[in-house]
Amino acid sequence: MLVLTTGNGVNGFTLDHNVGEFILTHPSMTIVEDTAEFAINMSNQRHWEAPMQRYIDECLAGTTGPRDKDFNMRWVASMVAEVYRILTRGGIFMYPKDTRDPSKPGKLRLMYEANPMGFIVEQAGGICSTGRERIMEIQPTGLHQRVPVILGSKNEVERVIRYHKEA
Repeated sequence: MLVLTTGNGVNGFTLDHNVGEFILTHPSMTIVEDTAEFAINMSNQRHWEAPMQRYIDECLAGTTGPRDKDFNMRWVASMVAEVYRILTRGGIFMYPKDTRDPSKPGKLRLMYEANPMGFIVEQAGGICSTGRERIMEIQPTGLHQRVPVILGSKNEVERVIRYHKEA
């Protein structure tokens, strides 16, 4: 499958092996605003900042917690696969800032990971942020610059951003 945006929405094309061409199979892809699915590498939890700890704790608490809603957790360790899942069923993907190495404020690279995926997500109606600023507004300082990434369904990403502002 090929997912493409030219800056005016997102379309998905599937390779038809019989004719050797990509066929438009998912026109005008949009990300639902609400979700009950999140993707994050839980093995790094002890290193996250307080706003991310709060968000995940609330998701994990389910119907007995402040959100009064059960969430499903996913993690395939592939940003591309996670973005595809978010495009087709909604969700939020997070690779947040952590405290392990202050010289690396994030894991993913701005120029060739966060920006391309963020552009697609925003073109489909989602949001892409570091938790503090919109990814697409960051002025690059280097080719391999790393940033935290939080992207996906609008209402969940906005909640994470709000928690960062409250901290």
